[in-house]
Amino acid sequence: MSLDYAVEKYGSAGLLASSTDRGWSGLSAELRSHREGVIAWNNPQPHAEICVDIHGNRSVITRRGGGSVNRTVAERGTIWLTPPGMDGGVLDISDPVRDILHIFLSPERFSPAVLGVEIDPSLIASLRYDSGFRDPLLAEMAYAIAVELKNETSGGRMLAETLATCLAARLVQNHFDGFAPQSRRSVRSGLDQRRLTRVLDYIEANLEGHLTVDHLASIACLSQFHFARAFKAAIGRSPHRYISDRRLERAKALLADGDRPLVDIALALSFSCQANFTRAFRAATGQTPGQYRRHLPA
Repeated sequence: MSLDYAVEKYGSAGLLASSTDRGWSGLSAELRSHREGVIAWNNPQPHAEICVDIHGNRSVITRRGGGSVNRTVAERGTIWLTPPGMDGGVLDISDPVRDILHIFLSPERFSPAVLGVEIDPSLIASLRYDSGFRDPLLAEMAYAIAVELKNETSGGRMLAETLATCLAARLVQNHFDGFAPQSRRSVRSGLDQRRLTRVLDYIEANLEGHLTVDHLASIACLSQFHFARAFKAAIGRSPHRYISDRRLERAKALLADGDRPLVDIALALSFSCQANFTRAFRAATGQTPGQYRRHLPA
C-alpha cells in the first residue's frame, strides 16, 4: 500500500520509520514526530487512518473535521481514528510530539473474505471519526507495529498482514455505527490435525519464499481472521511468531552450510537488508550471523 498520501498530508519532515520497502500487505505504517502548529489537508482520505501515541507526549491535540471539533491531551495509548473518504480536516498541535504511529488500512480489509463476516459494502461509510479515545487492544497492536518498524524481523510481513485483519475486525466491532453481521461462519477453536499438517508443511517448504496469511488461510479453508486465531489456538504461537522462529532456525542451517553471502541469506528469509537481519539474529542468539558462523565446529 503506497504511503504517498501520508507524505502529502504530513510532509517528509519528522519521519522516524516507515513500512515503505518492507513488502507489507494489508496495512502501511509510519512512525513520526510532529512539530507544534497546524496541519491541514483537503484531499479525500483514501484509507482508514489510526493514529496512536506510542510515547506519551502531554501535548494538546485539537482536531477539526467531519463536522466536529475535538480537543485531547495526548498520552501513551491515546488513539485518533479517521475514516476513509473524509474530504479534509485540520490538526492543531500545541507542543512538539514524538513517536506518533500512523496506521493506514485500505477499505478492502473490511471485506467478508478477510473477516469471515458478511458485511454490507456500504458499512465502511459508517466508520466513525473519533478522537482521543482509549482501546487497550488497538493500542497493543499499534505497539507491536511500532516495534517492528524500529527493529525488522523475518516475520514482519506476516505480522503486518495478521494485525491488519485484527485491526479491521476491532474497528468493525467497536467503531462502526449500527453494525449487525448478517451471518457468521463457524470455526473451531483450533485447526484439525489434517489441515494443520498441510499448513505447517507448506510453511516449511516456503521459508525462503513469500508467506502470507491470505494464502495460509486458503490452505486451511478459513478466513484470514479466523485462521490467525485458530493457528494460535493449535500451536500456541501466532503465525508471525511461528514463522519468525522457523526462519531463525533456517538461518542457522544456512550459515552452517557453506559460505553463502549474508546478504543472500537475509533477502531469502524476507529481511529488507542485511543490517536488519543482523540486528534480529543478534537479538535472538546474542551473536551476529558472522560470529555464529565463525564459532561453528570445523
